[in-house]
Amino acid sequence: MFFIIGIFITVFLCLLLLIKKNKSRADQILVLWLVLILINQLLNYFLVTKAIYQYPDFLGITLSMPVMLGVFLYLYVREITGNRLDNNWITLLHFVPTILLVLLAIPFYMITGAEKIYVFENDGEGFEWYSMIQNTVVALSGLTYSIWSLVIINRHQKSIKDKFSNTDKKELQWLRLLSIGFAVIWVLAAFFDEVVIYSAVSVFVLCIAIFGINQLSIFNSNAELEDIIDNQPTNGTGKPSTKTPSKEDIKSEKYAKSGLSEEMASEIYTSLKVLMEDSSYYKDEELTLIELSKRLEVHPNHLSQVINEMEGKNFYNYINSLRINEFIKLAQLPESKKYTMISLAYDCGFSTKSTFNKHFKLQTGKTPTDFFKS
Repeated sequence: MFFIIGIFITVFLCLLLLIKKNKSRADQILVLWLVLILINQLLNYFLVTKAIYQYPDFLGITLSMPVMLGVFLYLYVREITGNRLDNNWITLLHFVPTILLVLLAIPFYMITGAEKIYVFENDGEGFEWYSMIQNTVVALSGLTYSIWSLVIINRHQKSIKDKFSNTDKKELQWLRLLSIGFAVIWVLAAFFDEVVIYSAVSVFVLCIAIFGINQLSIFNSNAELEDIIDNQPTNGTGKPSTKTPSKEDIKSEKYAKSGLSEEMASEIYTSLKVLMEDSSYYKDEELTLIELSKRLEVHPNHLSQVINEMEGKNFYNYINSLRINEFIKLAQLPESKKYTMISLAYDCGFSTKSTFNKHFKLQTGKTPTDFFKS
């Protein structure tokens, strides 16, 4: 029953993604991943029910497929976090273990249908060496790509605070849990039978259904950032810089490495403060470092460095601290008494109550209620 449920869920997801308009590259990878899972599910279901014995030429097709599942997890994680693999040769290298398993299985593919059935009914008799290699490669591949994906996600969760003022729905906690679950499946495969394993696969696919289908790409790609950086002026004035900073201008090692002089940093910081005070740009709940750098006509990396150096905060904490200050000002106005605190928080640029409460306590050491009671 679990086999059939898992198959139907996967078919439904494939159809849902295929009819989805404006599919992103992440969606395309997800479709291929799900199709691969579906083929694997179907062939293994026919193997468990022995229906495949009527067509023995299909036996062995799934021998190398499990290795590719980890690869597609890794590629999907890279795409959804904006770390796209644009080099086709490097991408192809990830499929080398699959190709090797196919090549090693050629002696099995060459035997007759009756012999293939005998091998499968007798726990791989005559091909024990292949089973040992396959099990080792599959287990190592699954665990390696799960861990590799977790590393990318952890880096992403740290880096987005330098780029976004609102990290809600961008932290990919669901994908982190999915990667952990993927690793658990390979651990289960070493100790349990097919029923437990395919039940786990069904749950895994269901999780993709719940979280992955409507996940928006957080970045189009790092190429977008590179294009912006390449076309950004770097002198903080909106004009290409023709002046080479003097040694007197460069007093900090960090400034020296980035080419940002103290004079340039001061200009950028002054422009930033004026913009925030005059236009309350921080109230845009989806404000990003890139958008702000465009508005200031400065290099994104320079703006990030200025915020870190001058404010002692990353972009995320800096913008949200401005939102908290604005909230406190608004909440203290007599005419604001008719509004709830959360509605005022939304007006200041917060998108969720939990994010607002977290930053309010981080900045004041108190909850909003306790703060205004004191």
